[in-house]
Amino acid sequence: MAEQNLYVSFYHCVIKALRQILPDLSEDLIKRIELTPTRDVSHGDMATNAALITAKIAKCRPQEIAKELAERLQSVSGIEKAEPAGPGFVNLKLAPSVFQNLVSTILQIQEAYGNSQIGNNIKTNIEYVSANPTGPMHVGHCRGAVVGDVLANLMAKAGFDVTKEYYINDAGNQVVALTWAAYWRYVQVLEGDCSPTDFEERYKTYMPTGLQYQGDYLIPVGQDLAQQYGKTLLKGIEQKPFPAWFEKVKQCVLTHMMHDIRQDLKALGVLQEEFISERAILESGKADQAIRILEKKGLVYTGILEPPKGKLPDDWEARPQTLFKSTAYGDDVDRPLRKSDGSATYFANDIGYHYDKIKRGYQILLDVWGADHGGYVSRMNAAVKALSPVDVSTDFEVILCQIVRVVRNGEVVRMSKRAGTFVTLRDLIDEVGKDAVRFTMLTRKSDAQMNFDLEQVVAQTRDNPVFYVQYAHARCRSVLRSAEEIFGQERLTASDLAKVDLSNIRNEEELAVMRRLAQWPRTVESAALMREPHRIAYYLMELASDFHALWNAGRDDATLRFIQKGDVHGTLARMALIEAIASVIRSAMQVLGIEPVEEMR
Repeated sequence: MAEQNLYVSFYHCVIKALRQILPDLSEDLIKRIELTPTRDVSHGDMATNAALITAKIAKCRPQEIAKELAERLQSVSGIEKAEPAGPGFVNLKLAPSVFQNLVSTILQIQEAYGNSQIGNNIKTNIEYVSANPTGPMHVGHCRGAVVGDVLANLMAKAGFDVTKEYYINDAGNQVVALTWAAYWRYVQVLEGDCSPTDFEERYKTYMPTGLQYQGDYLIPVGQDLAQQYGKTLLKGIEQKPFPAWFEKVKQCVLTHMMHDIRQDLKALGVLQEEFISERAILESGKADQAIRILEKKGLVYTGILEPPKGKLPDDWEARPQTLFKSTAYGDDVDRPLRKSDGSATYFANDIGYHYDKIKRGYQILLDVWGADHGGYVSRMNAAVKALSPVDVSTDFEVILCQIVRVVRNGEVVRMSKRAGTFVTLRDLIDEVGKDAVRFTMLTRKSDAQMNFDLEQVVAQTRDNPVFYVQYAHARCRSVLRSAEEIFGQERLTASDLAKVDLSNIRNEEELAVMRRLAQWPRTVESAALMREPHRIAYYLMELASDFHALWNAGRDDATLRFIQKGDVHGTLARMALIEAIASVIRSAMQVLGIEPVEEMR
């Protein structure tokens, strides 16, 4: 079977021809040479910057190298025309047979088309969502969930060894506040009416803060506690630092919250392999171990930080703190590791968690965070660099996701019937469906703000990219079903269609679709390396557009219709192309975690 990535195949041809001109090229220089799609098909199918990259070392004008390179490439099988262009590019026009043969390759491997080994099985941890387990998941968590999940699928397709991970923030003050809120709901079940004000007044001596979580989602927790423990949890309130019932209530509420979060993620099509507890990390001593490593490297000291920018002197308490010398690794200031009471800061806990990832052997640590955590990136990057073994390269990367605003009838939706104060993830899925949510979240780059228009994502129009892409696959399946009625199913299997000669399928609209199919493996690799999963959604929209253009061409020109009853061979050749298109759409949808539809209803 031929090489499925045409860009890799012809890249090797470019390098081979270039070495004939410049035999002593270094590997570093070769890595800078690219072969990319041309922006304008009239200029050819591919273009290389090889002459521009090598002109300096060759001590001659780029145009001279481009001219000689084009002459050598002209004789390469599959290249119909090679010509120099602009300041030193070489444009390549491929023979139609190259794309026609590619259709056969696609049909032989179907959805596996686009699979790559560029990731070299590098062990990669992608941590995403990681919402505090203090309530239902809301739309603010949704974008990071989709971006992280699709990125994980994408990198796995590109050959990385990927683990999908969720970090449970089950330690700290928020969990303490959540536990008290659950206890309030428990008291309500036993005593009937007990308002937040009454509860706070009764337990103000013991509660660290007021009731921070008052959502109805905690009512089932209170009911469960009452069923399990009866009135026994009403005792021991005076125990310090926490009441006697605290651990039981905390475990119950966290179990409920994580169950709901898992169910919401499952509804979104997100199934993570690892759920790592912050509390377990702390109890294992990972944070302390990490800090000791930093101490041995001379990166921990006692010092006084300058006040944050914008703070007045009387707002700032200058006091000695245990600091990590993060500025040694590119951070703008050193960071505290201990609070005034001697307990670890949240940053220290996070260091312990990422140290745990390093100990588990991951070479790439990829975190998907909300944009409000942007200021946290440099300090965490410094910690990972400091903790990485000398003989092992550990890369730390962060993808920041901007906020999503849900819009209905042109106005931002601010309320939810169930949550009262925010739009829950389940609300969104129930209203428009999992696939619409996942695809729409990738119609813009993750660091760009976006509006999620509830009317648009369910509209059956060309302006709705979800519909437009699904309609393309449904149309492919409809054509193939019609052909089966005429020629029989046995003649239209992918393996049989792979043997069909496509040499007469060379109309410009048909070739345009084939060129787009040829870009799929390159799109997978580039999107994975750049950590940009939205490129997959963009590619699908472009492929759908090319296919719909081909469909519409048949309306105007009867000879371009897919099924020609008087031309069995030509029809089967077009069915091969249609099946290849459908296979690539399904391949891309697998990455997006979307189910392709057989027909539009």
